[in-house]
Order: sequence, then structure tokens, then C-alpha cells
Amino acid sequence: MNLNTAIEKFIAYLQVEKGYSNNTIDTYITALRQFDEFLTEAFGTEIDVSMLDGDDISPYLGYMHDRGLKKTSLRLKISAVKSLFKFLYKKGLIESNPASSVILPKKEKKLPNYMQVKEVETLLEYFDSDTFEGIRDRALVDLIYCCGLRISEALQLKINQIDFSGKMLKVLGKGNKERYIPIGSKTLETMRMYERVREHIPNREKALFIKPDGTKLDRFTAYRQINNAMGMVTDIKQKSPHTLRHSFATHLLDNGADIRSVSEMLGHSSLSTTQVYTHLSIERLKNAYKNAHPKA
Repeated sequence: MNLNTAIEKFIAYLQVEKGYSNNTIDTYITALRQFDEFLTEAFGTEIDVSMLDGDDISPYLGYMHDRGLKKTSLRLKISAVKSLFKFLYKKGLIESNPASSVILPKKEKKLPNYMQVKEVETLLEYFDSDTFEGIRDRALVDLIYCCGLRISEALQLKINQIDFSGKMLKVLGKGNKERYIPIGSKTLETMRMYERVREHIPNREKALFIKPDGTKLDRFTAYRQINNAMGMVTDIKQKSPHTLRHSFATHLLDNGADIRSVSEMLGHSSLSTTQVYTHLSIERLKNAYKNAHPKA
């Protein structure tokens, strides 16, 4: 089997069996196409995956290192290659896994950016309550922060996923896993206001968040609107909808929520993924002690 066919089978597996999002699939495709192009150029012919060994993969890793990629990008590209060969081996399409000995670069220990509670409150007040877009964007920001959503999760919501009487939100997360998240009363008020103006949009799609022409709100527009608004209320360097998700987790843990519950609401598959927020809270405690305690 040539490498290109193997990649196609792997991508189909990620789409159908794993249920990965389009964004994740695109990331895998980009990384694996680069790998295929590198080997095809190096060998001067199509690659038979059954003939590859660790020595054939090593030059690609060196090539990636030499490009000066950030560790996160490097990990992602190497992880894609490792996942491909792990899949091929498990499916019996190759006799041995040539990437089994490949070691991933260590993750950079980077604490997530978050906003202060007052900054979030100011952000919500920033949006124009006299326009459809302003009411919609406030509702989007409010829901992401209140429920700790990924932007992709928020944009694929439908109106019937909000239980207004039960104060719960049904979310379809990574791998098509369902989870239910409580919604605060103030956020529900914001959502009701948005629902009322949304109903006046003719020929609207089923998506909860839509444009004035009724089509689904796209990721680029959502990012632009939120990032621009955040730039007016906070000085943090990295501004994105994901900052609101980080803020959700940080504020919950700061106020005594247990980490397992926060992990479930975030839709993390592993508790260790959520622990970065506890490290963040500990760092803040250390700084507070250092700045305020006479014996510090």
C-alpha cells in the first residue's frame, strides 16, 4: 500500500469512527501531506508503507526541527505521523510500527491566559444592545464564559439544546461526546433576549448563532468580533474566544469548585488536562503571599 492511500484510510477512520471535527481533520491532513511530500521527494518515487522503518522517518524529524517550528507545532506534526503508523499496525496493514520508537518533544509548560472577573463583566457590557450583531455577540461571549465552551462547540449549537426551564445546556464536544452544563440565570436572560431578536430574522438556519442574513455564524467572524471587543477591555497578550474558556475554569477553581466537576464541564477526557488550571491558581496564591505577607 502506498503512503498516500494509507493516509486516506487513516483520515477516513478519524472522520467516521473517531468523529473528529473538521478543524482537527484538516490539521492531520496538512501534517501528513507534508510527511508524504518529504518522503516522496527523498525517495524519488511513491512510498510503500510496508517498506518503511525508523531510519526512514528520522530524516523527516530532523527536517522539521531545522525549520525552527515551535514545540507545539513540532509535537503536533510528529504526533500525526505516530498516530498514522499506530493505526496501520493495529489494523494489520503493516507488520511492524516504524514510528514506535519516535519520541515526542516535551510539552511546553505554559499557563493559560485568563481574564479577571471585572474584565469579563466589562466585556459583556461592551456590546451594542441596539443591534442584532451586538445582542448576538454578547450572547455568544456570555454562553462561552458561563459554560466553558470551545468556540467550535458554541457555533454548532442549535436553539433546542438550551433547556431554559431546567437551566442546562446540551453540548456536543470532541469525538461527538455529549455533556450537560448548568447555565446561570443571568446568562439565560441574555440568551432569551437574543432568541427574541433572532426570531425576526427570515429564512434563518437551525444554528443558534446566525448572521443577519440568516446563515450560520462562521468561525472567522466570531473570532474577529470577540477579539476586537476583548482588545477594548483587557491588556492580556493572547486574546481569543478560548481565553473565555480558560477564565471559566480559573474562576470556578478559584472559588472552590472541585477539579473533577470542572473537568467534566470542560469536556476533558483526562483529569490531567484540567490540572493546568490548579497550577495557575497556585501561582496566583504564591504571588499574593509574596506581595502581601510580611515574612515573604
